[in-house]
Amino acid sequence: MTPTVVNGELHEPARARLDASLFLLVLLAALGLRCYTLAPRPMHADEANQAVKLGQLLEQGRYVFDAADHHGPTLYYFGLIPAWLRGQATLAALDETTVRLTPAIAGVVAVALLWLLVRPWGRWPAFLAAGLLAVSPAAVYYSRYFIQETLLVTFTLGALVVGQRWWRTGRLGWAAATGVCLGLMLATKASALVYALVAVLALAASGASGRSARPLGAAAGTALAFALVVVGLFYSSFGRNPAGLSAAVHSIGLMTVKATAGLTGHEKPWWYYASLFVWHRNGLLWDQSLFLLPALAGGVLALRRRGLPRFLALNTAVIAVIFSLAPYKTPWQVVGIIPGLCALAALALTRLRWLVAAPLVLAMLLELGWQMRRAVFSKPADERNPFAYVHSSPDVKKVPAIAAAAPAGAIKVISAEYWPLPWYLRHRPDTGYWTEPPADCDAALIFVDAAQAGTVRERLKGKYWEGFLGLRPGFMLVVFEQEDK
Repeated sequence: MTPTVVNGELHEPARARLDASLFLLVLLAALGLRCYTLAPRPMHADEANQAVKLGQLLEQGRYVFDAADHHGPTLYYFGLIPAWLRGQATLAALDETTVRLTPAIAGVVAVALLWLLVRPWGRWPAFLAAGLLAVSPAAVYYSRYFIQETLLVTFTLGALVVGQRWWRTGRLGWAAATGVCLGLMLATKASALVYALVAVLALAASGASGRSARPLGAAAGTALAFALVVVGLFYSSFGRNPAGLSAAVHSIGLMTVKATAGLTGHEKPWWYYASLFVWHRNGLLWDQSLFLLPALAGGVLALRRRGLPRFLALNTAVIAVIFSLAPYKTPWQVVGIIPGLCALAALALTRLRWLVAAPLVLAMLLELGWQMRRAVFSKPADERNPFAYVHSSPDVKKVPAIAAAAPAGAIKVISAEYWPLPWYLRHRPDTGYWTEPPADCDAALIFVDAAQAGTVRERLKGKYWEGFLGLRPGFMLVVFEQEDK
């Protein structure tokens, strides 16, 4: 029988059991943090918009890519899976837990993929990198958001993991798997093209060795072919909308204009993403310095090492620079660099003596866990939360009850901005939406933005109770409820 301890060192099978136990522990932590109580946070406007698209796909079995207003279709098609498993076949039947399960599970898969990517460095760098990603405040927060960013991170990590195997073996199977992951990236967001190009440049500059002696051309052609097939299937709605392919190409230009033109209202200074990690107060204290500093130190160390370390350092740094220089910024974009930072932090920390590294790792995990708990569970929609960007007010969760208590009849929403109301009124097909007051404003229930409330009030012929509802910070709705006749 194979001994478990030889000369004081742990050997197989005890080492395999330890690795499996630690890996399972990290994944269970990631799963719990991403899937626990998904419903309470009010739906962000972007989440609601995309959840309604998912509901339409469920009901009609058809999806048409819109290059102007939406990202790629993978979120909706993968969102079908939890809806089917939970027996929800219509928009009205969907709930917050169902739609948010898609990015939540993708976030757990991302943790596993980062472990696989870093595993060649050794078991402890791999476990530490995966553990940091499992508790990262931004990674957890946006894994619970029905938006594309977490899926893009997961598919990117998948491409790196299988691409690493392709590089080493030269096998067509790994090349094909790399192409599938690349296709999923491109079918998720147009910005995936940036990730792909930066990865190629970082690989060229990494000095990576150990590549298989097999010719690269045929395998690269296989990868490209599989990527194009995946992109074609998703953007064409699996053959039902061929025009979606040209729209996908058009979306690249729209993305470039959106990111650089400075006309969206989401323009921020170059240091915005860095500010999400460093000490600042806005009524609450937010800081991830204990995480950022080792990551920066790891980046310096990694640049001195050829192969994967230098690749991750260059890849993470270049993406961070590109996003920082682009005027358009939203906080969820930061999740694209967090896996790289986790890996680099692990590299630096595992170079230290255990007596130094152990308390530092503990302090880092406690800091990240504290920040994560407050951002994700304690104050998920608080305007002081740096990740709750232009977030819906908790007031919007009252909308279904207000609609249920109103007299029978149609509902009218008259507002320049009204998302996420279509989600909360999804059970009411008799709801209509206007950006300006129509000639006939009367209805059983009316939601109108405060700026247009006076005009609507003058056009009403019936008698109404009036109230107020916060849509998001700084945007108030006036609610008119018709008095019982």
